[in-house]
Amino acid sequence: MKIVLIGTAYPHRGGIAHFIGLLFRTLQLRGHTVTLFSFSRQYPSLLFPGKTQMETGPDPLNTPSQPVLDSINPFSWIRVGLRVRRLDPDLVIFKYWLPFFAPAFGTISRIASRRRATRVLFICDNVVPHEKRPGDRLLTRYALRKDDRYIVMSASVEKDLLELLPQARYRLVQHPVYEFFQGRFSKAEARLRLGLPDRPTVLFFGYIRPYKGLHMLLDSMQIVRQQMDLHLLVAGEFYDDKNKYLDQIDRLGLKEAVTVLDQYIPNDQVGLYYAASDVVALPYLSATQSGIVQICYHYDKPVIATDVGGLPEVVADGRTGFVVPANDSAAFAQALLRYYREKREVEFTGNVAKAKKEFSWERMAEAVEALMNE
Repeated sequence: MKIVLIGTAYPHRGGIAHFIGLLFRTLQLRGHTVTLFSFSRQYPSLLFPGKTQMETGPDPLNTPSQPVLDSINPFSWIRVGLRVRRLDPDLVIFKYWLPFFAPAFGTISRIASRRRATRVLFICDNVVPHEKRPGDRLLTRYALRKDDRYIVMSASVEKDLLELLPQARYRLVQHPVYEFFQGRFSKAEARLRLGLPDRPTVLFFGYIRPYKGLHMLLDSMQIVRQQMDLHLLVAGEFYDDKNKYLDQIDRLGLKEAVTVLDQYIPNDQVGLYYAASDVVALPYLSATQSGIVQICYHYDKPVIATDVGGLPEVVADGRTGFVVPANDSAAFAQALLRYYREKREVEFTGNVAKAKKEFSWERMAEAVEALMNE
């Protein structure tokens, strides 16, 4: 099958680029001819909340992409659409996560699919974004059309898709494991290299946004610290007001118990942070699915998560971690205490190593092929 894949790719950074690179590799290994068009400009600098949009380390997947799409230039959308149409592919795949990209993706898909044989498939991280804005639904309707195919990765996104397009042709496939990260370290070595104290450590990893619930986790830490000496490692770039979290840490008396690293973690350093921790905390207030869980599973790391979106679909309560009610700092604190008091790390780690086999890139590719063959 001849496929055109459109989405974020290296040297752009982040989980979307990782997903695109792994999907590209998997489709090629299954014998498909794949052309990847990425962004020349993904976000205008004024709209990007982080420090840089580019990866600083090497590309571990060596993904050959063509950076030709400008998200805010309609002439670029038309040019890319015409390039795709000249390739005459069997299938065009878009990675969809924000309505911001709907005008570009919708325009390209309309131009590319004027050839009757070309089909369009959207892999949807979200249909409704976490942080909603006026016009989101209208933009999403422009991008996602009833004649297209869809892959969703959680029941909550499935529900949103069917509310928008009740007759949608789709498959639900859980987010695959991010299996390309390198670096395996002992806890002692990782903590020494990161300058962390050698004591029980919980990791909060990834971009810090309001819906990810870091403030709730800090409240939980205050409760836990009354009963055990627990350390929290926060590793990720702040897309929210950093000072309000630092003020909360001071107010709760957690300054010696929390290490905050406000930066994007390059691919070649991710392994250090997971090795240094005993368990990963996802205290999200809302979610669809989380790529963070799939990094945890790559490193065989247990998870304590809240009962939102697709998190309970991949975190097996009492087997690969604990699942607790959202926005309940006391419940989250009790789950942390239970994890350590019952010494569940070895058991949960073994269960994660078995469970992650269910979240394969082959299943994702099989869903693409099945939708194409309908």
